[in-house]
Formats: sequence, C-alpha cells, structure tokens
Amino acid sequence: MAKKLVLAVIDSLKPEQLDRAVAAGQAPVLARLLEDGTYVRDCVSVYPSVTPVAAAAITTGVGPAEHRIPSMNWYHRGEERYVEYGSSFPATRAHGVFRSLFDTVYNMNMAHLSPEVKTVFEHLDDAGLRTAGTTYLIWRGRHRHEPSGVSMYRRVAEAAQFRHPVWGPREFFYADLFDSQDTGCTAALGMPGQRDRHSGCVGEQLVQNDLFDFLLFSLPDNDAFSHRYGPAEQVRSIAEADRALAQLMEPAGGPDPFLEDHAVVVMSDHSQIPVEARVNLADVLSPWRLLAPADVAPDEAEVAICPAARSAMVYALDEETREQATSDLVDDLTDVDGIDLVSRRLNGEGAVRSTRGELRFAPGGDLADDRGRTWSVEGETAVLGLRTDDGRVTSGSYPDPLGRLWSALTCVQSGDVLLSGTPGYEFVDWGGSDHVGGGSHGSLHASDSEGALIMHGIGPDSAEERPSWSLRDVAPMVLEHFGVPS
Repeated sequence: MAKKLVLAVIDSLKPEQLDRAVAAGQAPVLARLLEDGTYVRDCVSVYPSVTPVAAAAITTGVGPAEHRIPSMNWYHRGEERYVEYGSSFPATRAHGVFRSLFDTVYNMNMAHLSPEVKTVFEHLDDAGLRTAGTTYLIWRGRHRHEPSGVSMYRRVAEAAQFRHPVWGPREFFYADLFDSQDTGCTAALGMPGQRDRHSGCVGEQLVQNDLFDFLLFSLPDNDAFSHRYGPAEQVRSIAEADRALAQLMEPAGGPDPFLEDHAVVVMSDHSQIPVEARVNLADVLSPWRLLAPADVAPDEAEVAICPAARSAMVYALDEETREQATSDLVDDLTDVDGIDLVSRRLNGEGAVRSTRGELRFAPGGDLADDRGRTWSVEGETAVLGLRTDDGRVTSGSYPDPLGRLWSALTCVQSGDVLLSGTPGYEFVDWGGSDHVGGGSHGSLHASDSEGALIMHGIGPDSAEERPSWSLRDVAPMVLEHFGVPS
C-alpha cells in the first residue's frame, strides 16, 4: 500500500535561498527532507513563468497548449474582454474587482482550464483515493462544495457573488470561501501573510484526523514577500513556510515519525529575480489604439495588451488585418529596452526575435532536446543561447526554450505576440503597478524559470536519473506513486 503523499508548493522558492535558509538553521523541516531526499535545483517552470500557468502544469502534467491557461492577464477573444487573475490590487480594480475575483475563484477552474485534461485531483478521486487541498489556484476535482456557511467572512463573500458551488478535492479549503470541515482556521480571505498559517492550521487537523491520502499543501506567502522585498530576503519567508510544514507534521510526532507514513514532495512553481526597471507597453505602443479594461469604445481598439510581471502578450484585434498587424507589432516591440524576446507563430513555425537576431523553430527535425523531443532550427542560435552539438539542442540561459515557447505559442488563448522581459525589467500592469525594488518572474530566462524540487519517499534516488526536470513531471509522479494510470 502506497504511503500517503503531501505535495507542498512553496511559491517562488529559489534554490539559492533555500540553501541559505537551511544553512542558517531557519528551515529545520526542509533540512530534514534534504538529508535523505532527492534534491533538484533546476526544476524548469513553464512559460510564461507565472503562477496560474505553473499551477495548471503542476496539477495536470501538461503545458499551456493543453491546459489552456495562458497567463496572469489575457484577452478572451470569445468573450471580447480581459481576464485578470490578480496581478495586483490596482490591476484587479482596473478590470473590476468582482469580475477579477469571479474569474480567479470560479472561471479559472470551471471554464478556462481545459475540460480535455484531468487534474491530479480528478485522477485520484476517480480511483477512490481521499484527496485534499488548501488554498491553491488549480483545484478541480470530483466533489461538490457549497460556499462556506461558517466563515466570519461569509457576508463579504456573498457581496462578491461567491454563492455558487464548485467541484474540488474531497477535503477542500479555499481562502475562507470553501471549507469542507469546520476547522476554525482563518485565512483573512487569502490575504498575503496569512495563507501559509492557514495551510498549517488546516493541515494539522487533516493529519490529526487522518483525512487524506493525497494533500496539495499550498504555501504561497513566499511569493508575495519576495515581490515586496526581493528574492535575496527569502530566508525569512522560507522560515514561515517551514513552520507551516512543522505544524502539518506535529500530530504525527514530528518529521521523523511523519515520514514513516507519508511521502513528501516540496517544490517551487518558478523562481524570482530582482527588478530594477519597468517597461510600460501602453507607452511603447502608444501609436496604436489600445483596448482599455473598461473601454467606452471597444470596437475602435486595434490592440489588446496583457502585461504579466516579466512576461506580456499582445493581441491584434481585427481579424482581417491580424497577420499584418502582428508583423508590425513585432517590428515595434523589437529593440525596446527591457524586452528581451519577441515571439510569434509564423507559417507553422515559432519565430523569435531579439537584438541578437532572429531564429525560427518547429517540432520535428534533426536536433533532440533534453526531454527527447526533436526540433528543426534555422537562424541565429544566439537569440536563445542555443548549443547544437552532436545532434543535441540545449541552452544555459533559457532552460527548455523550444518546448516551453512552442507550448505557449500554440495555446489557443495566447496572444499573437509573446514578450519575455530582459533580466531586471518588469512590465507595468493595468493598474500601473510593478515590483521595482523587489522581485518578480514570468520570463523565459533561467533566472526566474528554475526552482527547487525535493522528493522524499517518492521518485528516483538521484536527480541525475533525468537529464531535465520540469513542473510537468510532478503529476505523473504522483499518479505513479498511487498506481493510478495517467
């Protein structure tokens, strides 16, 4: 019989800062897992490396081309409107607070996440296993949950139209809005600084009452802390996450007895990099008629811009002129300070442009990447720092660049032009906010795309057993642990 399994996601966990926290004695539980667990220091995120896209990849095992969550902010062509999952409170307010919250709480899982892929919760629910989850962006499962009837925030939730049931894991705890058990734990509606403590409180009771076989244990506060203070200060927020893990394990008597009955995966969804400057796409594309979030004349707009931290997407809105407009937008966006890569689909290929030249690529060809896929590549390999030796294609600057870019470019919800920020730069969101002076993520670059992955009681004995690790490897590993077909 398989051990019970905890998948703990510490948002933005940077391997270098994890090492510092352990060395400083600030993360004893994580240190214990590292003692005889398998540690991957370069687990590759998706592109764009932002939380909604990454969370969907972790829980489904596929990239944006299949799960269809394209970014933090995107344009819904079918509904002719922006979708905003919470880039910042000013951005949420610009798009409409209730609309943004409804998209995040309901539509992301029930409408935007592809019905053609199954989440790890759905797989395990179908196999009769007991699933559980604390506040996380992707949680679709087989169990129906009504909005909480006991939360002190019930009236606030009702005012925000959170009155509808959802389908999630068997035991489901989401920011005081949904709770399958009356735990007495509160998350202040998911406010930063309270979410890790809420997970710890809920997790403690789940372990104490033996309520799960699989638990997704979400620890998101490290991300908000890093955005504000920069990734170099993560030791403090990693210590908070470690305390939540300790609280989870306490009913079993601490880490050692807990690990006798539980396998544990601790991972990041992406990393972070310090941000020193900003790019405002509204200024860069000012000659174009841009669609505003509450546009009084939306039919007159030519372009929708979707900034998402260190990534962005641009949509050409007129179908009749879309191809030419996309080409013109690429010209306008190339060579802009702070924009590293400008990518688009062109004649069935991916086309990537930068100050280093232009490169085109497509699946199939003579070059194999670290994950066994083959590619054809033409043009300036320096654009993505590609090395093409002995029939292999790799990059030190951009991990898994062809696979990640192709998945983003072929996602049906993605923009016509995808932008990756230069290290140190971030795109200003629709609320006028950025994280200059702090940290951010979202680009294709290694600096915010490689995160930590720790496996204890699950997975291989050595990280070297795979040439490359990705977020997409986690869901299949969970299913294999329980003997459930993917």
